[in-house]
Amino acid sequence: MNPRTTPEPAHPVVSREEWLRARLALLAREKEHTRQRDKLSRARRELPWVLIDKDYRFEGPRGTESLADLFRGRSQLVVYHFMFGPDWKEGCPSCSFVSDSLDGVVVHLEHRDVTLTMVSRAPFPRIRAFKERMGWRFPWVSSHGSDFNSDFHVAPSDEGRATGRTSYNYQPHDGVMEEMHGVSVFHRDAQDRIYHTYSTYARGAETLVSAYAVLDLVPKGRDEEGLAFTMAWLRHHDRYGDDYRVDRNAAYRQPASVQQPSAR
Repeated sequence: MNPRTTPEPAHPVVSREEWLRARLALLAREKEHTRQRDKLSRARRELPWVLIDKDYRFEGPRGTESLADLFRGRSQLVVYHFMFGPDWKEGCPSCSFVSDSLDGVVVHLEHRDVTLTMVSRAPFPRIRAFKERMGWRFPWVSSHGSDFNSDFHVAPSDEGRATGRTSYNYQPHDGVMEEMHGVSVFHRDAQDRIYHTYSTYARGAETLVSAYAVLDLVPKGRDEEGLAFTMAWLRHHDRYGDDYRVDRNAAYRQPASVQQPSAR
C-alpha cells in the first residue's frame, strides 16, 4: 500500500487554543483509562493458579528440556505460542511481527525475574534456521510431539481435529485452524512446583506489539479498515521492498509447507 495514494480524510483545523482545550479533555479520558488499566492488571495478578502436573518435553539448543528448564532459574515464565506448524517452511508473519517487538526486551525481563520464550510445534532445526534468518535472540523451543499446544488451546487436539470443533479464546471455535497464537504465564515456587497463572489469546496479545502502540498515535491509526483481515498488510521484516503492495482482498494464508519427497 503506497501511503501517497491514500486519500486524506477531511479533518477540522483549529487554533492552538481550541486544540489545547480538546487535548485536555482527551487527557482526562486517557488518565481514567490508565487508572482502569492498572486495576485490570492488578485483577489479572490476583487470579487463582492451577498446578501443572503433566511432564511436558521440549527440544531446543540444550537438547530435551522440561517446562521447569524453560524458566532458566527464574520464578516467572512467559510463553509466546508462536504459530509455526510442524511442516511449515517458516513462521507466521503476524507472530513474527509480535516477536520483532519482544526480542529487545528479553534482557530487561531477565533482570525482573522473568524468562520469555517462544514455543512452536515445528521441529527445532527449522525453528533455529528461521530464528537465524530473522536475527532474533530470544529463547525458542519446539513442542513437537507434545500435548503442550493443544493443552493450552493454541492447536487442536486429536479429538478436535476429528470433530471439526475446538476451543479458542475460552469459547467454542468452529473449524480447525492448524495453529493459533497466544500467551501463557507460569510461576515456579521454591519447591519447584509449577503453576499456570494466566493465558490470553487473539487481541489479548496485542499489548505486546510496540508498533501498534506507535500506530495508535498517528492520524491514520493502524489503517487496517477495509482489509480482508487486520494484519493483511504485514510481511516478514526481511520481505518488505520498494514494490510492497497490499492486496486488500487477500485472506490469511499460512506459510507454505515443506515439500515432501515424492514416493517412488
